[in-house]
Amino acid sequence: MNLLWIALGWLLYGAIHSLLASFAFKDWVARRWPSAMPAYRLGFNIFAVVALLPIAWLVHGAESEWLWRWTGAWAWLANGLALAALASFWFSSNTYDMGEFLGLKPLREKRTDAAEHDGFRISPLHRHVRHPWYSLTLVLIWTRDMNGPLLVSAIAITLYFIIGSRLEENKLIAMHGNAYRRYRKRVPGLVPLPWKRLSEKQASELLRDAPR
Repeated sequence: MNLLWIALGWLLYGAIHSLLASFAFKDWVARRWPSAMPAYRLGFNIFAVVALLPIAWLVHGAESEWLWRWTGAWAWLANGLALAALASFWFSSNTYDMGEFLGLKPLREKRTDAAEHDGFRISPLHRHVRHPWYSLTLVLIWTRDMNGPLLVSAIAITLYFIIGSRLEENKLIAMHGNAYRRYRKRVPGLVPLPWKRLSEKQASELLRDAPR
């Protein structure tokens, strides 16, 4: 029963998160309450963190035997990959407009529109996967020891990243047009493939064709 509640919690979280992130819902809020829009992105991020707490409480409180635990050389490998993912988060953060991502810039500029203002950029990690922070999060999740609640959560998060990335890409195509369509054809979504990547020159050529 605990596993069912955890699964339902992730399902509800994913549905609400996707709704609040959608262009349609943000446009609806902008038309009805334009004064709320400067704080929308910041509020969305705060909600995304706070709404995780009940699920984390369920996962932490559920008693379950370990399904597997990394030991020996496998533990070194798993922890090494997790540390590499954390380092990649840190070093790649300067390739994002963090003020835009966190919602501080819209608040500071008092924007009342529902549009996304973060431009199309292809960082070194984006040349290998279209959603590098999703990929790094999956590395962190799947390199941990697993019991029943953690496994249900790992599967739920993985499925949400697969579905959510597709929804996100619909917005990116609307914003960046054919440039993003060409990028999507040439770079994998979540799992890097050595034969499917962009060189620095190819990335620059794609960016030149993107709408300004």
